[in-house]
Amino acid sequence: MRGFWYVVNNIESFISRALLLTFVCLLFTQIVAREVFGFSISWIEELSVYMFVWFVFFGASHAAKMGAHNRVTFQFRMLPAKVVQYIEAFADLFWISFNVYFIYLAIDFIFNRMNRFQSSQTMGFHLSYVYIALPIAFTLMTIRILQVNYRRIVVGEDVTDPDKIDLDEIRDEMQRGHDDPNGRVG
Repeated sequence: MRGFWYVVNNIESFISRALLLTFVCLLFTQIVAREVFGFSISWIEELSVYMFVWFVFFGASHAAKMGAHNRVTFQFRMLPAKVVQYIEAFADLFWISFNVYFIYLAIDFIFNRMNRFQSSQTMGFHLSYVYIALPIAFTLMTIRILQVNYRRIVVGEDVTDPDKIDLDEIRDEMQRGHDDPNGRVG
């Protein structure tokens, strides 16, 4: 059961990695086919585009899980961390509202408004298989936003952007390195 929850908790990461690996390999195959053998495989380009679209949306969901979405936070520098936490959670309510409305629109489009005969040009499958990524990824993104806010507010966990650079910490490490007579850092 533990392995199941590990997969569920990291599903966007696994899907994104698999999609990236697959469409890069497909594009490499297409390049080799064109440059070395002088022909192209028409369905590879189309499938790669569809896989890239899926990759982008599942990657966005993974970023939401990690708290790595871009935010304007300059205005929060003078406020206490707890206040910032609640302001960001309030802002996330707007994000969640947008996602829920978008999920509704995507499902309505796919199942009610989409042309029943609209299919992929070279591969021939119905395009609803491509568009279904939208409600799935936005649903996962909404769940991840709720999870991050739960971890921040209820559990008290520090969920920060993994790419956030703390310049003060880097300066301190550099200064310690300059203070060390052997020139070693930290």
